[in-house]
Amino acid sequence: MRFGLWALLALLLGAFAAHFVLADRGYVLINFRGYVLEMSVPGLVLVLVALYLLVRGVVALAKAPFWMRKALRERGLKRGGADLAQGLIHITEGDFARGERLLTRGLATSDAPLVNYLLAARAAQLQGAPERRDEWLKLAYDESAGGGATVLLTQAELQLGVGELDAALATLQRLEQLKPDHPGALGLLARTYRARGDGAALAALLPRLGRARLAPAEREEIACEALRAELSRADLTSERLAGLWAQLPSDLRAAPEVVALRALALQGLGRGEEAEKELRAALKKNWQRAPVLAYGEVRAADGAKQLKQAETWLKTYAEDGALLLTAARLCMAIELWGKARSYLESSLALAPVPDAYALYGRLLTELGEGERAALAFRSGLALASPAAALELKSDAPPLERLAAREPGAA
Repeated sequence: MRFGLWALLALLLGAFAAHFVLADRGYVLINFRGYVLEMSVPGLVLVLVALYLLVRGVVALAKAPFWMRKALRERGLKRGGADLAQGLIHITEGDFARGERLLTRGLATSDAPLVNYLLAARAAQLQGAPERRDEWLKLAYDESAGGGATVLLTQAELQLGVGELDAALATLQRLEQLKPDHPGALGLLARTYRARGDGAALAALLPRLGRARLAPAEREEIACEALRAELSRADLTSERLAGLWAQLPSDLRAAPEVVALRALALQGLGRGEEAEKELRAALKKNWQRAPVLAYGEVRAADGAKQLKQAETWLKTYAEDGALLLTAARLCMAIELWGKARSYLESSLALAPVPDAYALYGRLLTELGEGERAALAFRSGLALASPAAALELKSDAPPLERLAAREPGAA
């Protein structure tokens, strides 16, 4: 539409100008250094137009190689982008070999070859070709100007993914020198130490764990593993516990599992009264299973008062299997066997877990009910390890029926 308007305007202007030119064509005389050139005004206009077109043609001819190279490059980039997209699609669909070929076909013309190399390395690993994976990673590292950290991070992730723990650790140590406290590297380092079962190294990483790029749940699990290894040491002292606690990021200190571990460590150090107070305060803020169970493991100076606290909670959480188990533990600690049995049987009816069956077996042994105790231990084993429980052949009735009978019934 716009082009038509301009064309119409040009025709109108041309017709208007032609009216005056045809009426009087005019006369032009050019004298330059003895050369005389005579022509009409329309002739001069035509000469000027011809000169303009000639200059434009020469300039276009001079720029032709540049424009040709640019066009070829744009074509190559377009094809490289298409190959990258198709390569990703094939990898997603599980055709790793085809995806790798597409990703590496247009590397010479790609505007982001680093991405192609890294994706090709992943595709090679998915095909079980670690040698080819390492070749692509080496090329990626050589290609990267400032992306060396990205390459090393990818390399460590891939090595960890196939269980090359020593190689992954070496790669992450290189990355640590290049970029200390890199969030991604810290996360992979924590996973590597965890896979190696290196509790001491995990514990040393605790102060920086808050900066690691990990999901909150995974970060809490790793922190708990590190703390469990450290807090179970025979040479643990109150000073060591305080140092570990001070190193923890604030969000981890409030994690339920971490709170429970600290309380159990305090109990092990003979500071049960302090452990009880901390657990009580934590449960007041956030009711969670781990601190509830830990409350049954710690021993305050007044056991009856501690049991009373648990029974106060039961008024609100009457169907909490963990709290019922805790109440049973506290009853057993002060030898209230009948009450402990009632709480344990209620707990097993609501949430049968191996620990509850084990405690029930101990209680029944204490009460001299050997057959029932053996069945309780067997039921707990069945929950903890079904395969092992199958080896214990027995035609004894289920625990629930035994528990329902009156003591001494046939």
